[in-house]
Amino acid sequence: MHLQIRQAGIGYNTTLISNATAALKLGDVCLLIGNNGVGKTTLIKSILHQIPLRNGEILIDNKNVKNLSVKEIAERIAVVFSKSPVPQHYTVEDLISLGKYIYYPFYFELKEEDRKEVSSIIDELDLNQYKHTLLKNLSDGNLQKAFIGRAITQNSPVIILDEPTTHLDEKNKIIILKTLRKLAREQNKLILFSSHDWRLAKEFADKIWYVKNSRLYSGIVEDILLRHEELTHVSLFQMSENFIAPHISAPQVYKEMLYSLLQKNFQKDLSSLHFEFQNKFWVITKDNTQQQCESFEEIVNFIENCH
Repeated sequence: MHLQIRQAGIGYNTTLISNATAALKLGDVCLLIGNNGVGKTTLIKSILHQIPLRNGEILIDNKNVKNLSVKEIAERIAVVFSKSPVPQHYTVEDLISLGKYIYYPFYFELKEEDRKEVSSIIDELDLNQYKHTLLKNLSDGNLQKAFIGRAITQNSPVIILDEPTTHLDEKNKIIILKTLRKLAREQNKLILFSSHDWRLAKEFADKIWYVKNSRLYSGIVEDILLRHEELTHVSLFQMSENFIAPHISAPQVYKEMLYSLLQKNFQKDLSSLHFEFQNKFWVITKDNTQQQCESFEEIVNFIENCH
């Protein structure tokens, strides 16, 4: 695991999250969710070692964050906070280019390949028309996208975003989330982002960290959603073009969760599989053989090993 939290007490003068234990690997997209004031931002700052733990430990690539310098943390983690200082005389291109300067002194010129990468990220985020616009003249949404662009340009294996979609309309929210998911899959990045909108998890996240009642619940999205009734007001979303669904016999909410899981993880024909939900277990039938799974994580492992 690339990011590990072990029996951590998280908070300032008082503990907000007790005995937190969770882990993520490279390639994971994880939604951090919970009500205001439960400690989401404090948890992010603890991962960055901006706030010391009250007890326990946090490891990045098997190294305790408390033993890493600010530069070493920056090389491992790119971060975007919901409220960041805005450099008044910087353009969008200037800000996104800043991500490269953890590798160079500020008086160095960026290499040509760096400039091409910056230009590609500006295009990916649909910011071309604002490339030379001063940050102070941007809308809140485009400003947030520019800060996210800076984090992407940093090329750290981990990207952490605190409420990255707060000021975005639906079009730009989808651009950002699709870009993050693409980074996770194609460049093997670990993406952790916080949000109040748990519905984002179904389409864009593999894992959830859910903070409730001073506890951190972690696991595969569909497992966590179904263990917490307050998170199960769901609706089926559009299927991927490359995904051919299996036959599923289950109550509607379980059926939708399974579709969500399978579409995100398997871009192929699963029509030879039959899923039936029986007495809190999933029974999977393939070629007259059956497999019983208790959780969605077991389902993913089963399909990866047999299909």
